[in-house]
Amino acid sequence: MAAMASDAQLFEDDFRVNKLSDPKYDRVDRLYCTSTDGQTSMDLDINKELFPCAVNDSLHVTIATTLSLDGTKDDERGWRDTSKTGAGEQTLADTYEYVCYGKIYKFVDGDNGRNIQCYTSFGGLLMALDGPYKKLTPLRVDYVYLLIRKN
Repeated sequence: MAAMASDAQLFEDDFRVNKLSDPKYDRVDRLYCTSTDGQTSMDLDINKELFPCAVNDSLHVTIATTLSLDGTKDDERGWRDTSKTGAGEQTLADTYEYVCYGKIYKFVDGDNGRNIQCYTSFGGLLMALDGPYKKLTPLRVDYVYLLIRKN
């Protein structure tokens, strides 16, 4: 895979699923995860029919502003259209199992002054990241892709 432009890939880390929420919805699970270095926590709603997870699963998570391998911004077609046209151009999504598109909409300073919380909505499926400023600083209010695969 070609190296992706550093400004397009905003966040990347490995997480372990610690707990699943009690099922409130037929197709959605909330995952409670901690990064392998123990510095970052992630609460994430996922479509469990598309990407079933279990406690102790190991997940590789990336947040990027584009799926283009060279880091160029997506054109007006949208990422789903590339597969329909038969173009066959590889994207970052090809190496992941679960991909969704949404907006980072809110940041909150943590209680300890060293952490920050970042909130993102993927069409109503929510994600909350809580971690050190240093790890989450590249994130900004923007439209992003969330890409996940099991390790």
